[in-house]
Amino acid sequence: MILLQLGVDGLLLGAVYALFSSGLTLIWGMMNVVNFAHGDFVMVAMYVAFFAFTLLGVGPIVFVPLAAITLFGLGVLVYVALVRHVMRGPMLAQIISTFGLALFLRYAALWLFSANFVSLPDTLVGGVYDLGGLRLSASHLLAGATALVLTLGMHLLLTRTDLGSRMLAVSEDRTAAALVGIRPDPMQALAWGIGAASTGVAGALIALFFYVSPEVGNSFTLLAFVTVCLGGFGSVPGALLAGLAIGVIQSISAYFLGPATKDVAVYALFVLLLWVRPQGLLGRA
Repeated sequence: MILLQLGVDGLLLGAVYALFSSGLTLIWGMMNVVNFAHGDFVMVAMYVAFFAFTLLGVGPIVFVPLAAITLFGLGVLVYVALVRHVMRGPMLAQIISTFGLALFLRYAALWLFSANFVSLPDTLVGGVYDLGGLRLSASHLLAGATALVLTLGMHLLLTRTDLGSRMLAVSEDRTAAALVGIRPDPMQALAWGIGAASTGVAGALIALFFYVSPEVGNSFTLLAFVTVCLGGFGSVPGALLAGLAIGVIQSISAYFLGPATKDVAVYALFVLLLWVRPQGLLGRA
């Protein structure tokens, strides 16, 4: 029973990992741009959730969509003001610009909110449910179920809609897409908006059970890159599969090895997979 409990807990957490990592893989798949500020987008969304609750007294049904809208706007703004310009330059310019954006967001948060840790109430969405011996936290259950549905929704958007076909056409060949009447800039701005919005939802959901601070994005940045690398850059289903696997591995290793060493197994698997299959689980060779 304990392994089943750990597995369910890991799957719920892994679904959230998959959601904020799918935003990173979408941006990479569309533009081959690595966003080193991705974890700090999570941090911004967590603060949106925290202040929406503390100042307005609203719950997840309001602050999760609010975080999504806020991050969508931030994503489009970042593309228009920064990314579309540095895309014309070398890869190093892209890396430095998004890394600089991460530092800007982090230190702006430090200046505005201080370095103190804050958190939402543990019982904001209910307590713990006992289902046939399985103890499920309401906040984890809400976060995991919502993240899973939205990640699958993003995959369907890309593969089953006309908008998704246009976005994928731009990702395959920007010039050819322009020749058939698809304007690349709006599609790429939309990709940044959708990717950032998914990160916003994930960040707001994570705030239900995780502390909030300006430095919290550091750990999520690394975790997102590991998830995307394991799943395969550009693959939303790969990010989902890798996120679920990482959540389960973390949950089991935290129980048997201790919380301080729970990431050791994840990074060991990461290195092993890169050795055997560098393109990731569902990445293209």
